[in-house]
Amino acid sequence: LRVLDGAVLVLCAVGGVQSQSMTVDRQMKRYKVPRVAFINKMDRTGADPIRVCEEIREQLKDDAILMQLPIGEGEQFEGIVDLINMKALHFEGEHGENVTEGDIPEEMAELAASKRTEMLESLAMYSDELMELLLSEEEIPVKLIHDVTKSVVHQQAATPVFLGTAFRNKGVQPLLDAITRYLPSPDQREITATKIEDETEVQLKSDPDEPVVCMAFKIVDDPFGQLTFTRIYQGTIHKGQMYFNQRTGRKDRFSRILRMHADKREEVDFATAGDIVAVM
Repeated sequence: LRVLDGAVLVLCAVGGVQSQSMTVDRQMKRYKVPRVAFINKMDRTGADPIRVCEEIREQLKDDAILMQLPIGEGEQFEGIVDLINMKALHFEGEHGENVTEGDIPEEMAELAASKRTEMLESLAMYSDELMELLLSEEEIPVKLIHDVTKSVVHQQAATPVFLGTAFRNKGVQPLLDAITRYLPSPDQREITATKIEDETEVQLKSDPDEPVVCMAFKIVDDPFGQLTFTRIYQGTIHKGQMYFNQRTGRKDRFSRILRMHADKREEVDFATAGDIVAVM
């Protein structure tokens, strides 16, 4: 978690906040990682996202803001209501890749309207402009809702909550949109490093042309040799070059640079600031 710019806290729609969720939450707060939450397994019997949001507030002491509502419960879960645009989203096709937008079912219109007001009131606690529009009962621009949500996530003041079932690929695309829309990119984070010579703090820039600063955070033994997972904060690393290791005080050669995709890997000649790669 320490090397990430943002993360998704995944919770079970039935189990809610579990002991592992608390451990992950504690680590996220320790390393100040901005986050959004995803309530998964909405297709299971007993799924209750509103209860899970209450648990986030009570047990994790975090302001959970529900951004969506489920259409159908348990096995009947068929889509979500987007409370920002007030549209119903359905996911069709083998991998839920065809997202169709439609009107909110009539029987859910009242609940959706009240939950949208609740969401806007929660966000208005962090924005005077939004609060003024709410009080004067004016139309609230969608862009303003997105901007306030992004600012809230960057400050780690509250956590927007999204719904879906990863197994059936429902609700995954809106979550991916939320990741790109609300979580910070590498150049929106402030990262400092300590110089070993005089222990001064240095502000790092997510710039490929600056001197290289990267952090090894995980070592995996591989059939082909030892892989060192590395987050590059500044500069560019090249295959075959020598780099100074602060901990051992000597230079190491990066013989291979691999971009990892779960268990698949792709060999690259260089990697720049913001990348997470494995080196040999």
